Amino acid sequence: MEIILAKTAGFCFGVQRAVDTVYQEISSGGPIYTYGPIIHNETVVADLESRGVHVIDTPEDIAKLHAGTLIIRSHGVTRELYETIRKSGLKCVDTTCPFVKRIHDIVEEESAKGSQIVIIGNAGHPEVEGTMGWSHTPVTVIETTEQARSFIPEKGKKVCVVSQTTFNADKFADLVAILKDSDYNVSAMNTICGATRERQKEAREIASMADAMIVIGGSTSSNSAKLFEICRKECPKTYFIQTQNDLPLPLTGNEKVVGITAGASTPKNIIEEVLKNVGTAGRKF
Repeated sequence: MEIILAKTAGFCFGVQRAVDTVYQEISSGGPIYTYGPIIHNETVVADLESRGVHVIDTPEDIAKLHAGTLIIRSHGVTRELYETIRKSGLKCVDTTCPFVKRIHDIVEEESAKGSQIVIIGNAGHPEVEGTMGWSHTPVTVIETTEQARSFIPEKGKKVCVVSQTTFNADKFADLVAILKDSDYNVSAMNTICGATRERQKEAREIASMADAMIVIGGSTSSNSAKLFEICRKECPKTYFIQTQNDLPLPLTGNEKVVGITAGASTPKNIIEEVLKNVGTAGRKF
């Protein structure tokens, strides 16, 4: 059985930067908090908790803190929340991904000019929630073709479209096409990060030649879920797992090629453990 591991599998730049920052802050001593889990990977978050890093989830939680370091995760936060943290008296460490921060800047600038903002992404995702908070005007989030077809902008408004950095690139193109076909004054900026596009492209290519495909990611990881969605279109036998504990898989034993990819919040050690176990247990499927 041949095993193909995606070269792009694992931490992206923004996630690596955020995680490294938390571990560096641990070594400096003092109470450490992250606003929300630093990344969407339960194993990493559990390890940080074992080292004394606490997760807080609301502005009310911030008000209860009197000392320590508060780390803004790579997904970013709203402008209002950023100001709350900055004025809290805590040491603020901002690990917002630069690609996410770029979207904040676009949204802030374009909304100030009077444009209506549309974010193509997953409603409720922390990155999307954070981005919405940088607009001076109400924001519309579009995730499906039905939502794109039913969207009607305010009369006379220019529409500025941006994307969640980890959204499905093909879906983004499809949804933008629907919006532009409606003859509205639409300006679309593909703000899906390059690492996401490359990861999705490679996953699709591997899945197209695989008899079975494994996607490794946290249960709440949006970008991992999109990799699973992309791979399953190419390879019906696509499996979403979190760690090696989810092995073995229900395969027939006749699979000649098994592909493996992983989301941007999956650490290298988990990928290596899965790779090792698939390799040694592959012929037992």
